[in-house]
Amino acid sequence: MDSEEFRKWSRTAADWGADYRAGLRDRPVRAQTKPGDIARQIASAAPEDGEAMEAIFADFERIIPDGLTHWQHPRFFAYFPANAAPVSVIADYLVTSVAAQCMLWQTSPAATELETRVVDWLRQALGLPDGFSGVIQDSASTATLAAVLVMREKALGWKGNSEGLAAHGAVRVYASKQVHTSIDRAIWIAGIGEANLVRIPTKGPLNGMDPEALDAAIRADRAAGHIPAGVIACTGGTSIGACDPIRDVAGIAKAHGLYLHVDAAWAGSAMICPEFRELWEGVEAADSIVFNPHKWLGANFDCSVQFIRSPEDQVRTLAIQPEYLKTHGHDGIINYSEWSVPLGRRFRALKLWFLLRYHGLEGLRTMIRNHVAWSRELAERLAGEPDFEIVSEPVLSLFSFRHKGGAEADRHNIALVNAINDDGRIYLTQTRVDDRIAIRFQAGQFEMTLDDADTAFTVVTEIARSLEDAQDRSTFSSGRGENGGFPRPGAQRTERM
Repeated sequence: MDSEEFRKWSRTAADWGADYRAGLRDRPVRAQTKPGDIARQIASAAPEDGEAMEAIFADFERIIPDGLTHWQHPRFFAYFPANAAPVSVIADYLVTSVAAQCMLWQTSPAATELETRVVDWLRQALGLPDGFSGVIQDSASTATLAAVLVMREKALGWKGNSEGLAAHGAVRVYASKQVHTSIDRAIWIAGIGEANLVRIPTKGPLNGMDPEALDAAIRADRAAGHIPAGVIACTGGTSIGACDPIRDVAGIAKAHGLYLHVDAAWAGSAMICPEFRELWEGVEAADSIVFNPHKWLGANFDCSVQFIRSPEDQVRTLAIQPEYLKTHGHDGIINYSEWSVPLGRRFRALKLWFLLRYHGLEGLRTMIRNHVAWSRELAERLAGEPDFEIVSEPVLSLFSFRHKGGAEADRHNIALVNAINDDGRIYLTQTRVDDRIAIRFQAGQFEMTLDDADTAFTVVTEIARSLEDAQDRSTFSSGRGENGGFPRPGAQRTERM
């Protein structure tokens, strides 16, 4: 591809992206394709000879968009958002164009020095003290893995990497059942083992870790000859937004000499608003904190920030320095690959720089405050409906609810969420609360409006009523349909799509 063709198709792609974003409200949020629909339209082997870009782009437009779930849709209320503010997308065009490998200072000085600056901008915006440094990781999973590896090495006297875990007793890590499954995976990969992830009971309105139970578990493990290594607390857990009492947990961790990592992957973005910081009160005592600007702040994936009290410990755990990676003659520089599990690094700081400058902190605060307010208003409206109950009260912009379904309530609510998602106007997910099915709602898409929250209320209540009507009709029929008397998911409102 020569420079003129590159210019032409770059413009075509940018125009397509702008048109795509402008037309999202006219699309169903979740892909409506069936398994195999996309694969059947793609050749089973790569071509021997090159093809024209006109044909390739035409196939892209014909095949791919209908097979996407549209994460930038303003009525995406399912998983936590993976926002991609337009200004961040533009920055990533530039990142892709220069295609720098930013593993060392010398391989891209601008990337390293911009990362240092914009991460400190975020530290200040979140109200964290001067004692924290930071690094941009690809995801919270990687940041949590790095923290688990550090707590493991510290607990083993820095001998885990060299001697392996078999030379030592069982390393124990403590967390509640409300933490994200990335914690489980970090425990697996670190070689600690699921059996040594000690689940601490929760209590209180925020379903936070019980500090007294944590203290007792640590003491019992020490008495049994185990090696307590660290605590992983959460602020804004994925299921229902659980928040651990960070100050109390940090006090216990410090008393026992344990490393404390705080997972604030989703909720951390809201801490740019001072009024929400009570949800992580005491976080300044943590050894490591992770939050994802690629969730609620609008930086497109991947972009996760880990704040670290002692970068030296992380470097000691993760850095390997063969001669070909050394930078001679420049003492004191930062090589962020030594703070991370992967060696390779993208120029992620650029999109944060563009985003923060274009929107400003106050613009981002306004967005987050609106999402919180609209979610709370929706929860109040559903609570006022006779056949709905709020299962978990709003934590920031996340709450869960259930439609009353009698003896088969779980089955009924699964049918409800499936019908809602197949309808296409909004997208929700389910969770379990006290071992019962509940439906999650979270507001967080960058371009959501109050009208989108109103649409969510309309869709949920309309489809719930249609399911009830179908159930009533089924009691008078001689047999149940293929869905046990429920209408086929998506049959109610497909004419609107």
